[in-house]
Amino acid sequence: MKNFSSWINKIQNVKQTSYKFANLSEEILNEILKSIKEKLIVNKEEVFDVNKKDVILAEKKNLSKALVDRLTITQKRFDEMLVGIDTVLSLATPITKIVSQWEREIKGNKFIIKKVRVPLGVIFMIYESRPNVTIDATVLCIKSGNCVILRGGSETINTNKFLVKIIKLALDDVWKKFSLDFSKDVVLFIDEPSYDLLYKILQLDKYIDLVIPRGSEKMVDIIKSKSKIPILSHGSGVCHTYVDRDADVDIAIKVCLNAKVQRPSVCNAMETLLVHKDIAEEFLPKMAKVYLEHNVELRGCKKTVELLKKNGIKIKQAKEIDWYTEYLDYILSIKIVNSIDEAIQHINHYGSHHSDAIITKDKSAQIKFEQEVDSSAVFINSSTRLHDGGVFGFGTEIGISTSKLHARGTMGLNELTTTKYIVEGNGAIRV
Repeated sequence: MKNFSSWINKIQNVKQTSYKFANLSEEILNEILKSIKEKLIVNKEEVFDVNKKDVILAEKKNLSKALVDRLTITQKRFDEMLVGIDTVLSLATPITKIVSQWEREIKGNKFIIKKVRVPLGVIFMIYESRPNVTIDATVLCIKSGNCVILRGGSETINTNKFLVKIIKLALDDVWKKFSLDFSKDVVLFIDEPSYDLLYKILQLDKYIDLVIPRGSEKMVDIIKSKSKIPILSHGSGVCHTYVDRDADVDIAIKVCLNAKVQRPSVCNAMETLLVHKDIAEEFLPKMAKVYLEHNVELRGCKKTVELLKKNGIKIKQAKEIDWYTEYLDYILSIKIVNSIDEAIQHINHYGSHHSDAIITKDKSAQIKFEQEVDSSAVFINSSTRLHDGGVFGFGTEIGISTSKLHARGTMGLNELTTTKYIVEGNGAIRV
């Protein structure tokens, strides 16, 4: 580990910069985002080349296919980063937005109270695998008036370093263009993947306002246990789809396939399929055949195993641990339930309160599911894969929170702000 005092100095500089950066105009914030996009386009081939080095190293280390997929920047994912920047550019910054305003008069003292949105200050992003988070997090932090400290995983160190270099060049250009007279320490990259260093930084609650960890459940739990700084966690995704007794079978097959195989290595992919007993005989054999055609390994409860065996399909029997597991792979647990109440109970007990779906034509079942499933997002006749900042129109996301304070679900610009009161009077006093 480098001299820790040098890291403290760098982080202190970011904190000092945050006070000035919070007051930049939306015009300047947008110019920074435009410059980042332009430099990404100009340096696209080098981005791919550097990322390829990380992919090759990951493959040599025999990292899982799911992990290699998460760290790979494809043309599609590169384009999605650019689209995300464009969308964030089109959104109004929440900074200085008046949340509420009212007047008070107490014993002749009149004053106006405003509640306005302000940046959080300095956000510490800790993430694994996905280098697009480097751009996504930076873009959202900048547009919401925040400074950001980035700490990616060692498996993407080369890609992240290069992306931060692009961001710094964009900041240089904008500082020159607008003749800004304060430090450019808006983005700090922790290029030392030492856990000792990470744990020490997590004690710096005087300089960092919020930590957002994105990664495995194990990683998030460690960060929570080590940090003196408030945590807004991007939790694990043990996501469910429940096929109700009154489901449209064709819709169920379409949605359940997408929820599992469209991209199984991400947190909003389905990990457990729950099926009402009254529709299981009609639905499950068809669904299982489709999954097997897509190379999905199925693990079922005893009833599921027996039902599929009668239809010539042999699968593994699920163990208790399977119901808790976020596979992030082409593996799916299946359970036949006796009622919607049993499905909801299963989701609330085994799930991670992330994203859960119901397929049904019954409005009363839909409402019951909406109200009783304790998750950050609930989907009706639609895929859990829709739980995403880009899909929701936020441009991108800083993460998906399974916490209930201070934000829940996919987090965009508003979730990177807090509020302050502004009280204006003309000699108003308390008597």
